[in-house]
Amino acid sequence: MNIKYEIVPDEKIEYCRDLCNELMVYQKSKAHIKPELFDSMNFDTRMIPSIKSAIYNYVVIVKDDDKIVGYVYSNISTKETYSNDFATFFDLTSVNKDNVGCLSQFYIKEEYRKKGIGSVLFDMSIQWLKKFDDVEDYFIYVSNGNNDALEFYKNKGFTVSHDILDGFITVLRSNK
Repeated sequence: MNIKYEIVPDEKIEYCRDLCNELMVYQKSKAHIKPELFDSMNFDTRMIPSIKSAIYNYVVIVKDDDKIVGYVYSNISTKETYSNDFATFFDLTSVNKDNVGCLSQFYIKEEYRKKGIGSVLFDMSIQWLKKFDDVEDYFIYVSNGNNDALEFYKNKGFTVSHDILDGFITVLRSNK
């Protein structure tokens, strides 16, 4: 393996299309609560709107030689962004500042998991999120059934805050 990490500007977000779509299929395969909700989720309906609505975006892709094998997408957004037609992701009054940080999407192809790549991507994202003085609350949303991801984030210091959409999503939070 020849692993490299590359920060991707917004105008090259298309690099993540295939992996984002793979992530949605993977999440549906794990889900035991409302898996049909993933049928309408893909790069165009999840990542593009999120990129456009965020104040700042941070995308890192992982390459093995020239093959993209993983990515992480984090953003800084107004807290109101997380109350929409789909769901209210957290109690807006529980956040003192106007903006929140979110580790929004995270996916690594199966054959590259458990090799330390996820920890590198996580650390890069958290370091980026912590650069913003106007943010003190950080969120991660884990789809139901994705217990490996849930444990990974808990081991990294995030705690389960609550579930939304009848358990479809578990909200993790940190304000460190």
